[in-house]
Amino acid sequence: MLTDPTASPPALPDSGSCSQKVRMAHPDVVIIGGGVIGLSIAYVLNREGVRVTVLDRREFGREASWAGAGMLPPNTERLATHPTVELRSWSAQLFPEWSAALKETTGIDNGYWRCGGVDIARDAAEALALRTAAGRWRHEQIIFECLAYGDIRRVEPALSPEIEVAYFLPDRAQIRNPRHLRALLASVEASGTMLRANQSVTGFESRGDQIVAVNTEQGTIPCGCAVLAAGAWSEGLLASVGVVAPTPPVKGQIVLIRSERPLLKRIIEHGCNYLVPRADGRILVGATEENVGYDTRVTVDGVSGLLDEAVRLCPILREAECESSWAGLRPGSVDTRPYIGRAPGYTNLIVATGHKRAGLQLSPATAEVSADLVLGRPPRIDLAAFAVDREPAASEDPVFRS
Repeated sequence: MLTDPTASPPALPDSGSCSQKVRMAHPDVVIIGGGVIGLSIAYVLNREGVRVTVLDRREFGREASWAGAGMLPPNTERLATHPTVELRSWSAQLFPEWSAALKETTGIDNGYWRCGGVDIARDAAEALALRTAAGRWRHEQIIFECLAYGDIRRVEPALSPEIEVAYFLPDRAQIRNPRHLRALLASVEASGTMLRANQSVTGFESRGDQIVAVNTEQGTIPCGCAVLAAGAWSEGLLASVGVVAPTPPVKGQIVLIRSERPLLKRIIEHGCNYLVPRADGRILVGATEENVGYDTRVTVDGVSGLLDEAVRLCPILREAECESSWAGLRPGSVDTRPYIGRAPGYTNLIVATGHKRAGLQLSPATAEVSADLVLGRPPRIDLAAFAVDREPAASEDPVFRS
């Protein structure tokens, strides 16, 4: 627990909140989905003294959360220039705090590292896109530097000499996804959360505008409040209670390479692709974006394309060893924004899913506002742009990938 265990619980609202159901009708919040979003929500609710049960269709944290590269965006002020920017900037501020607290309470170091990053362009069209992005960074007060040609190799010596346009973002950071998930798991378990792996949810039991139980293949679990954070599997579960919210799976393949000595110092990003160096000499090369349903096979085409890109960006990587590769399924949405809010027609079914390539980086703030909804507090961020039944956004959100 991060709060004083002797402190009084938050005051209950007068009516109509999940909090009232949790504390008066039934003591449990049931979270469906044990990835980084679901576990982060459990972490925040534990901090508030709420008893939680987390269900997952397989082992915890083994879907998109585990498969990602762990890139975190630069820290900035919470400027309300764009709803996703506000969510992202708040998460960026929370990550160092969460990382330190998790290490103190669990002994697990999630590998938080402010390593910096270099965004690059290889042609005129890409250079124009980077200049446009830099304009947004400037507006958001993100620190960056447009590198002169002679300075590119000073910042990252391994980059190809053919790269002529590069921007340095010193505040980019990373964590080790599996370690972060282990820390969250250890924390919520120590706080009394009931963790039920390999329990597939089949639907809900409702009474009027209330969810009263979660149905699983192993049986029925009564609840005072349900939180749906089931990633790409959320769409079907919402459909079981008449809620339409597409969460199409977006497959991403990643290759892990290693060398006897560190070859990169900073995160390298080129369009949808990236290189993420670890302190032990390993480098994550990612990631594909494939609309192939629930297919998680690693393919020759996907791996070879990623390795070719890695060598084009950093020729020295030819000498690295391929250690492993894998694929994960990111949950999409009707646009580029996640769904965060109450399910239409239900007062105690909270939805937190559809984060696509930004689930890890948006997880702390998503958890905080989801807990606000469970506890009947006004959300600390306006969630209208993330409503489950919103009209699709007209343009793509400026989101850093994770």
